[in-house]
Amino acid sequence: MDVLQSVLSLLLTLGILVTIHEFGHFWVARRCGVKVLRFSVGFGKPIFSWTDKLGTEFVLAMIPLGGYVKMLDEREAPVEESLKSYAFNRKKVSQRIAIVAAGPLANFIFAIFAYWLMFLSGFNVLIPNIGTVEADSIAAKSGLTAGYEITAVDGQETAGWRSVSMALINRIGDTGVLTINAHKDASSVSQFVLPIKDWLVDREPSDLLSSLGLIPLRPVVPAIMGGVQKGSPAEEGGLQPGDHIKRVNDLQIESWHEFVKVVQASPEKEIQVDLIREDSNHLQYSVRLNLKPGSHQNEAGDTYGRLGVGAKPFQYPSEMIREVSYGPLTAMSYAAAQTWADTKMSLNAIKKMVQGLISLENLSGPITIAQVASDSISSGAEEFLRFLALLSISLGILNLLPIPVLDGGHLLYYAFEGIRGKPLSEKWQTIGLKIGISFVLVLMTVAFYNDVMRLL
Repeated sequence: MDVLQSVLSLLLTLGILVTIHEFGHFWVARRCGVKVLRFSVGFGKPIFSWTDKLGTEFVLAMIPLGGYVKMLDEREAPVEESLKSYAFNRKKVSQRIAIVAAGPLANFIFAIFAYWLMFLSGFNVLIPNIGTVEADSIAAKSGLTAGYEITAVDGQETAGWRSVSMALINRIGDTGVLTINAHKDASSVSQFVLPIKDWLVDREPSDLLSSLGLIPLRPVVPAIMGGVQKGSPAEEGGLQPGDHIKRVNDLQIESWHEFVKVVQASPEKEIQVDLIREDSNHLQYSVRLNLKPGSHQNEAGDTYGRLGVGAKPFQYPSEMIREVSYGPLTAMSYAAAQTWADTKMSLNAIKKMVQGLISLENLSGPITIAQVASDSISSGAEEFLRFLALLSISLGILNLLPIPVLDGGHLLYYAFEGIRGKPLSEKWQTIGLKIGISFVLVLMTVAFYNDVMRLL
């Protein structure tokens, strides 16, 4: 069921984003007087098709990983004399540039729309209150202490912990200073300067807060099992959903966080777990299990234990939650600002990957996209809209990269044509196309490999 849900979520997500992207090409092509022969969502054999009064065939095809808009073009097939004025290749360079750029532009416009809906409908965030600051950490040396609420990172407003993390992601691999605005009293905001050097180059992004010495204020979450992965050390050892952990190796366990720390510190080591279990008649009884956490490594090579379990869902206290919503105009302003911030973050990440400051292991392919799409849909409209916006921005940026075979490569060719007054020779265009296809195939292979390794 989980696999089917992930596949359907992937199809829904890609279907929306591909349609938006291709509609951008289609809409501008029509307005530039180009005859569109086919608008296809997906590749391969058509599942469904219909033709409008202008002769454009609209197709839903078998392979959903992409789409295309086929236009009348003398370079692809002979064109009747009466129709040559409607051919793509006969249009001015400026019009061809507009048609090609319209696809990625549509993705950015859609991201703004998705964020606008999200800000307009409103959503809840976890207030970024600091629970603990580790001694001698970067944050502690800057003067930050427990009880502060973070209001901005590097000048970027932070309404919740998610926006704090998104702002920090921009600084991965950097050397310099990180500025955090925070307050204990809303009437007085202080600024704290945190020096960083090659920050998180060799560590996982999940260490964003802990690497600074910041631990969010959390409610005490009981160590009650939620999901137990099939084939995991937890399942093999006899753990079941609903089990309430009380002791591990004679250590009293008061919270989920304490349980996780013990497990992570015990890779390939047997631990004795005392728990409370409830039977079908809601009667409780004690159980003792011997569990052996599996051994895993992060990017830095540090080994930690993992059982393959998740905590039972819980509700945060109302005082730790903030509702965020805006009117139509303000929501549009925030949506545009969020789209611009995400665009800068993505471009920054690409630059740091090229520089080797961010690992290529962060690239994701269709498997990861399917899993995240499924999770976001299950989490509600806000999460799905946020995911659609982020993925739409990524798709827009990817297509604008100056790589032959992508929209950005075609834009590069047309830019050269505009400067030279004539198009590049067929020879150089063919060479560029081969290089572009090779580059894209390598990226797809790396992304798919990362997906498989995450599953394993």
